[in-house]
Order: sequence, then C-alpha cells, then structure tokens
Amino acid sequence: MLWLALLLAAMSPVDAAIPRYTHIFVIVEENKDYARIVGSMDAPAITKLAKTYGSASRFYAETHPSEPNYVAMVGGYTYGIRDDDAFYCKPHDARPYCSHSNRPGYVNHTIDAPSLATQLDAAGLSWKNYEESLPHAGSLAVVSGYYASKHSGFVNFAGVQRDPHLAQHLVAFDALDADLHSGKLPSLSVIVPNVCNEMHGASEAGTPADCRFDAPSALIARGDREIAMLTHSIMTSAAWSQGNAAIVITFDEDDGDGIQGCCGNDPSDPANTGGGHIPTVVITNHGPRGVVDPTPYNHYSLLRTVEDAFGIHDYLVRAGAPGVVPMVDLFK
Repeated sequence: MLWLALLLAAMSPVDAAIPRYTHIFVIVEENKDYARIVGSMDAPAITKLAKTYGSASRFYAETHPSEPNYVAMVGGYTYGIRDDDAFYCKPHDARPYCSHSNRPGYVNHTIDAPSLATQLDAAGLSWKNYEESLPHAGSLAVVSGYYASKHSGFVNFAGVQRDPHLAQHLVAFDALDADLHSGKLPSLSVIVPNVCNEMHGASEAGTPADCRFDAPSALIARGDREIAMLTHSIMTSAAWSQGNAAIVITFDEDDGDGIQGCCGNDPSDPANTGGGHIPTVVITNHGPRGVVDPTPYNHYSLLRTVEDAFGIHDYLVRAGAPGVVPMVDLFK
C-alpha cells in the first residue's frame, strides 16, 4: 500500500531545525484564495497577523473539494477521496450522504491506516479536534445545523471512529472555551469553526446575511472576526506561555477549481491534483516576526512540521515524500 511504502521517510537536518513544541493550534478556514484574504479589506485581522508574525506566501491545497484536504492534513494523503460524501460511505452505498458512490474509482471513505491521532497517542501526547456546533462530544453526525463532518478529517480514520475515548478528542467549542479558561490544552488542537464562521457559508432559509454564499465580502468579514477572537483567546490563555507554542491559520482549498499545487501533489492523480493557492499564517510565542516565507508548502508540509515539532519522525505517507519540507523559517 502507498501509505506503508512512504511511511518511513528519513529525518533530515532540516527537520532537526524545528524546535520541540508544547502546544500547536491549527485553525482551519474554508474555500478562499490567498489573494482574496491576505491584504483584503474584508480580512483585516488575518492580514495584520500575516504581516506581524509569519505568512507562507506559496502554500497550496491538495485537491478539490473540502473533505480530502482535511484527510490530507491529518493523514498525509487523500486516500483516493474525491468528494464530500460521508466518512462511512463505500462503493455503491445507498445510505444518505453517499451520493457519489456509484462513480468509477470510488473508494471507502473510512480509512484503515495510521493518522496524526495514532501518532500522538503512541507518543503519549494529547490531541483534540474542536468542532464548532458539534451536537455533542464524540458525535459522529454527518451534518447537524452548521456543523459538517466533512470538515474534520479525523473522523475518516477507522482508529478514530473506534476510539473508546472519542468523546474526549472530538469536542465542541464549549470544551474549547473551558480548556482555554483552565489553560489545560492538548498538545495539538485542531480548531474548525462552523460553516458560518469559517467562510464556507450556507444557503438554507434563515441563514444569517453574513453567512450566505452570495455575500462573500460579509462572509469573509465574519470569518475574519472569528479568527481575531480565537487567536486573542489562545494568546491570552495560560497555555500560550507553556514552552514553545504556535497558532497556524490555514484554509482547506481555494474558492475556484484550479489545480495549483506542490510538494507531493500529482496532476495525474484525480484525488491529489492540487487545490489552489491558499493563505496560511503562522504565529509563535517566541518568533519569528514579520516573515514572508516563499517556500512552496502544502498541508503535507504542515503535517510534517507538526510531526517534527512533537518529536515524531515516521512521516505519514506524502508528508515524507520528496519535495515536502518542514516550515522551518516560520517555526524556528
């Protein structure tokens, strides 16, 4: 299997340059091109953070649409997923949310392979996926109000689905508020606002005016305010002073259908062609400041950086591929 063949890429001197981290917070927004956010009047908070701290100016998604990018972030590969069908779907599956299952080349959306969750558990490190509007801790709902499981990634992995402690790992924003207040945050926090607050948008009757697909400026401004609130809450929590800490603000893909990509992408692979040029901002509690890093990166690069920062060097699938390098200038 591909993931097994690429699992044990060698650690390089560049990887060794990533310092050990106590806390990393990854906040994921949705469907916006780099130029639509960085420098935009609609996104003053993200623009200011990019200029003040660090910006990866050539960061790319893996593919379109959303779900395979979230899988790539925590699994190191898209595993052939090319749609937003539910994590339980299989070929020729008639269950709800499996609308593409009769398409040629369709794959199981539950992945029986290691993930970042597996690695962190094995290393004795903690993790949580904070999902705004999740119905309850440990919920495997596919859609609930403004929550969508396609914006998790963790839930696609069989080991996570079967985790007896899932309710401690997959939690809503009330847990994030409590953890920030107590200062007792996990090693890795993956934070995903709901579709109104992550710039995805909605179109159902009753959708707020600044959450609608057809009001992109208002939608971006709403998501930007969410980023300002989240970063302020993290940076004023006790966890921010506990050793090295970083906040990463990234996006799943751009808002077009282009196939710009890099670093382990393959234009001949329909599930890994490239998902466009997206904003990614890195804030650390120790430096650097005012850095614009033009190195080509993608979510595989970010995954490799997180692995390095936690002392894990058995890189997951394409996180260990040739051309994928850690984000040293932004995390050093």
